[in-house]
Amino acid sequence: MTCFMNFFTFIFKVVTLPLQLMEVVGIYGFYKRFFPFLIYKISFTYNKKMNDKKKDLFSNLSEFTKGNGPLRILEIGCGSGANFEFYPSGCKVVCTDPNPHFEKYLQKSLAVNDHLTFERFVVASGEDMGAVKDDSVDVVVCTLVLCSVNNIPRTLQEAHRILRPGGALYFLEHVVADPSSWTYFFQHVLQPIWYYFGDGCEVVRATWKHLETAGFSELKLRHIEAPLNFMIKPHIIGYAVK
Repeated sequence: MTCFMNFFTFIFKVVTLPLQLMEVVGIYGFYKRFFPFLIYKISFTYNKKMNDKKKDLFSNLSEFTKGNGPLRILEIGCGSGANFEFYPSGCKVVCTDPNPHFEKYLQKSLAVNDHLTFERFVVASGEDMGAVKDDSVDVVVCTLVLCSVNNIPRTLQEAHRILRPGGALYFLEHVVADPSSWTYFFQHVLQPIWYYFGDGCEVVRATWKHLETAGFSELKLRHIEAPLNFMIKPHIIGYAVK
């Protein structure tokens, strides 16, 4: 089956050669302007299908508030702000994303989520958030982000650096399926095309392995089957305490 999978993966890599060329010459960059609009529209469907999962995940956010001050949240790869509705009232939020074109849609989400205080939007990759100070937030949120960062361990190191001692990293990520499944087969075969239409998204990552070795003192992680397209049905959900 592995040879069969590798053969079809190669075929799809050949099919994406025009897209690879567009990326090399810079034409693919225009898609990054359209991608935020696409994600903004998709986020409504995703939130509807994953509503119960997100509510459960974020239900104990307030427990990580330090003292009498507001809960301080940093969201990595905030996109269009699809998580805002699940944050507790009065929290302060800093958002980062490497794509500056998301800010327009972020403002749309803020307009209907006035229960939180938005502090700033930082254009930065998950691997390099030097604009955010060490030990400066109570919670870091990372949902559907580790699938597309260039370096997962480095991104988790940055999250760990920014969290105060006792703070928590919350995550919700689609991951690679069980190797014995047909989902695993199609994830690998279709990955070359998925990468370009998902703006660098990879569905073949075993992200949980990186979380397990990221140096957090406590890790609460579950594997779930999300009610979504078979390519992104396998998910991990949970949080890690610094």
